[in-house]
Amino acid sequence: MKNNEPQPAWMEEPLGNIERIELLNVSLPFVAPFGTSVATWNSKDALLVRLEADGVVAWGECVADPDPYYAGETTGTARHIIKDFLLPELKPGLSLAGLLERCRRVRGNEMAKAALENALLDLIAKRRSLPLHALLGFPSRRIMSGISIGFQDDVPALLAQVQEAVERGYHRVKMKIGRGRDVEWVRAVRERFPALALMADANGDYSLEDAALLARLDEFKLTMIEQPLAYHDIYQHSLLQARLRTPLCLDESIHGCDDAAAAIALKGCRVINIKQGRVGGLLEAVKMAGLCAGHGLPAWSGGMDETGIGRALNIQLQAAPGFTLPGDTSETRRYFREDIVEPPVILDREGYIAMPAGPGIGVAVVEERITNYLLGREKLR
Repeated sequence: MKNNEPQPAWMEEPLGNIERIELLNVSLPFVAPFGTSVATWNSKDALLVRLEADGVVAWGECVADPDPYYAGETTGTARHIIKDFLLPELKPGLSLAGLLERCRRVRGNEMAKAALENALLDLIAKRRSLPLHALLGFPSRRIMSGISIGFQDDVPALLAQVQEAVERGYHRVKMKIGRGRDVEWVRAVRERFPALALMADANGDYSLEDAALLARLDEFKLTMIEQPLAYHDIYQHSLLQARLRTPLCLDESIHGCDDAAAAIALKGCRVINIKQGRVGGLLEAVKMAGLCAGHGLPAWSGGMDETGIGRALNIQLQAAPGFTLPGDTSETRRYFREDIVEPPVILDREGYIAMPAGPGIGVAVVEERITNYLLGREKLR
């Protein structure tokens, strides 16, 4: 499914009659608050897409938050776009390829588009009794684990979190940084864990004027610094990358393959974080991973603290060969005491995650639990 490959036959086949479409909002409390340089969240408030067709139930998850602090899209705007602009394009007899083409005239709103595409891919795979990774053309494999640690109250609390991650066997640890919580905090972690694969994520908290400060992080041999500058910037990142030994990773700046190609051409980064929800869905994410691989650029699957539905989608995606670095793929218990799917994500003794073997996303959605965490439910068909 590279850019120069023909589309698989199943993308051209009619989607058939979808008898029921619902949008659901759920709120799952986090085990502990998750803080970044832009906001702190106490729960995952997710918008879910539920489809029913021929006795098959399929699911998609929108990665947006209910607020616009991380991204411009929210669960509210995504609901509006899905309901009023994307679903009206879902005509009888239309194929997935045809639907995606019709939806191209809706500018932006990649998270809304991804949520609907995810649900339709789950439906197609389940109809064929195939795991999603097999539908996409990739063999199963164990997935490397990675953990994202939000802001902590102090350095000892941060070190305790990293220690737990190391003991659990995570292949990579990401720590959030921001103004006043950067060099000395990273130094403390590196001194305690000299061999740890460690990266720092700034979520756009710095400017190019902070280049000298960010260059001080070079001494800690980080695997990468993620999105230190503005969310929509590529050019200034290229200027910063030229001044650092540490690879820069772009996240929020990349909304599709065109952005990734621009970043590669401008040398704005040496790593790309591919969040399928941010780039418009699994199909675009697979293309982007191929683009990165073709240019020798490492890529990894980013997370948005998804429920088990979105987490399963991200795991299936990482069967694609372009994902060469550990992603934001962690155990369920890291975020939720109870998820809305079974089985939960767990690490094996070597820190890997097994790919779910069931059809579609591979996990079973427990609808009784959705009822327990339900904020609202809207039947559209």
